[in-house]
Amino acid sequence: MGTVYTEIILKNAADVSDAQRGHRAENDVRQCAVRALVDTGAGTLVINEDVQRQLDLEIEGLRNAYLADGLRQVCRVTEPVRIHWKNRDTACRALLLPGAEEVLLGAIPLEDMDLIVDPAGQELSGAHGDDVVCLIK
Repeated sequence: MGTVYTEIILKNAADVSDAQRGHRAENDVRQCAVRALVDTGAGTLVINEDVQRQLDLEIEGLRNAYLADGLRQVCRVTEPVRIHWKNRDTACRALLLPGAEEVLLGAIPLEDMDLIVDPAGQELSGAHGDDVVCLIK
C-alpha cells in the first residue's frame, strides 16, 4: 500500500464547546486546515508545535510514544482537538511530537469516524459508505 494523505480541519475543542454554548463567536474558533498523513500504525493524532500554537492547545500531560524507527520518546499530550474530515468529525487528545514535519492521522480517530484506507484508490473512505454522517454534538 502506498502513502495516503488527506485534508482535515483541526479545531480547538474547547473553543468549539464555547461557541456551541454561545460564549464565543463561531468565527473566533481557532482552527487550521492541514494535509495529514494517514498512519494506521499511529494510535492517535500527532501534531507539531506549529499546529499546537495555531490552535493554542494546552498541554495536559506526558505519554511514552514509540516512533516508526522503534525509538521511544516522551511526548506531551494536548487538550482535545476536534478533527473534521468531509462530513465526519471526532475529538481526541493529540500527541505533540517536537520537530514533526507532518501531521499524522492515526487509528483511533480513523475508527471513531468510521473511516478505512482504500489501498487501490490510495484514499480514505467510509467503512460503511460515504453517506454515513458521524457528527459529535
